[in-house]
Amino acid sequence: MEQSLDKGLKAAQARFTGGLSPIALAAAYSDWALHLSSAPGKQMELVEKAIRKTARFAHYAGTCALTPKSGKTCITPLPQDKRFRDEHWQQWPFNVMSQAFLLNQQWWHNATTGVEGVTSQHEDVVTFATRQILDVFSPSNSPLTNPEVLAKTMAEGGMNLIRGWQNFLEDASRAQAGQKPVGTEDFEVGRNMATSPGKVVYRNRLIELIQYAPTTDKVRPEPILIVPAWIMKYYILDLGAQNSLVKYLTAQGYTVFMISWKNPDANDRDLGMDDYLSYGVMEAVRAANTITDGQKIHAIGYCLGGTLLSIAAATMARDGDDRLQSMTLLAAQVDFTEAGELTLFINESQLTYLEDMMWEKGYLGSDQMAGAFQLLRSNDLVWSRVIHDYLMGERSEMNDLMAWNADATRMPYRMHSEYLRRLFLKNDLAEGRYFVGDQPIAITDIRVPVFMVGTERDHVAPWHSVYKFNLLSDTDVTFVLTSGGHNAGIVSEPGHPRRHYRIRTKAKDDPHTGPDSWVEETAPVDGSWWPALTDWLDKASGAPVKPPQMGAKAKGYAPICDAPGTYVFQE
Repeated sequence: MEQSLDKGLKAAQARFTGGLSPIALAAAYSDWALHLSSAPGKQMELVEKAIRKTARFAHYAGTCALTPKSGKTCITPLPQDKRFRDEHWQQWPFNVMSQAFLLNQQWWHNATTGVEGVTSQHEDVVTFATRQILDVFSPSNSPLTNPEVLAKTMAEGGMNLIRGWQNFLEDASRAQAGQKPVGTEDFEVGRNMATSPGKVVYRNRLIELIQYAPTTDKVRPEPILIVPAWIMKYYILDLGAQNSLVKYLTAQGYTVFMISWKNPDANDRDLGMDDYLSYGVMEAVRAANTITDGQKIHAIGYCLGGTLLSIAAATMARDGDDRLQSMTLLAAQVDFTEAGELTLFINESQLTYLEDMMWEKGYLGSDQMAGAFQLLRSNDLVWSRVIHDYLMGERSEMNDLMAWNADATRMPYRMHSEYLRRLFLKNDLAEGRYFVGDQPIAITDIRVPVFMVGTERDHVAPWHSVYKFNLLSDTDVTFVLTSGGHNAGIVSEPGHPRRHYRIRTKAKDDPHTGPDSWVEETAPVDGSWWPALTDWLDKASGAPVKPPQMGAKAKGYAPICDAPGTYVFQE
């Protein structure tokens, strides 16, 4: 009863905190404040910086008063900060407002970093939280201090604000009713998304396995098995006819299988990482291998699906299972010590709070997970939308990737807790403590060739973290660094404008090259990295043969229904 009381109280708190532990946040700020209070040298440095910034700003403000369109600024925004790029921000008094905000933001960054004694995790949390608080007060977020909004309001006689209010009410109503965002109704799974023809040839309590129909007279004998992350619907790799990785691979003469994960509910609360491995990857490997008459498999894993695939590959190597021909990892990590800003939410206090929140329902809700990702990119995903949709009164045009992103999933209580603790918090997989069965596994046991893709602007799996696979592996690794982010960098079909990538192969006996040196030494190539993948797969495949049958009824894999199956429709 006492345990239920504690967990219930934290679950109730979480409704108001968005799942963030107030204790974890307080601990981080206490660590920072106490160390700063005992560092007079750092305090003097901050005072000196404040004086210099004030003098610099006063000079700039005075110059602008005399020469309102002076092009010289006292601080330049970071490259990723697009809030003040419009020419309206170069006019007085908005140039003064933006410069004051940026100087203040810079000073607080100085104040929250470089304080001796503060743990790196607490420093990151304080810096991040402080930046989020400051962003609330950015002059770009107010209709009275945003010159773009003011200009539009005057030009339209305030109609933009009326439309914005209507947009806000519509979005709030949809959110309250649990409906998807405006525009998603134009994108429908099975109609204009996830339309590659195929059959569900296997189903269990956790996955449906789709076998896609061949589109060439002959195919490579080795099939491709794609393992998407269970935190997303699989069809990001089969979006539309023009940007489907599935369609591209089948057109290049490959038999493609895809896992479609079930969207778990309260009845699945006790499903763990071992279940996702055994019911998911291993059952799919068995089915694909059986249907293609024992051919070895080219396995492709995306995001956490790639992490799970790495666990499966290491387990198979340990146990002498040679059914893999190659492994491709797309924006996937096996070492989580530099896993980006997601690690801000990974410590004992935060994980316990999150577990208590999930304990009540038996799963992590899709809205809670989406909220965490929005928080990481609040300027791009929150404030830019407030300005564009509610202050400017416009609507962003929905596209297939955005519609897919709105089709969120849940995660079971046990599995989510296990992967956060074992992978993120303890880093067991990278450090040889991850057990499958009664024995540990090691990435160094993987001997099949590996093709890895990292993306330049990845906020979920930073490419430096993805690159660490080179330190842990003992096999040939072809590493690709492509333009774009975690999703758009992977969905990068041939013909997509303004795309480039770098590629280089490291043999297992080659000396290690650091990630930054790797970039300097590897020339960029214009275009999509997809052809590079199929070129690499071709070299690891046999001569083309007649396509296999769809399923194998006599072996227990009779086709069940048409693709995209049924699990993908679970809300």
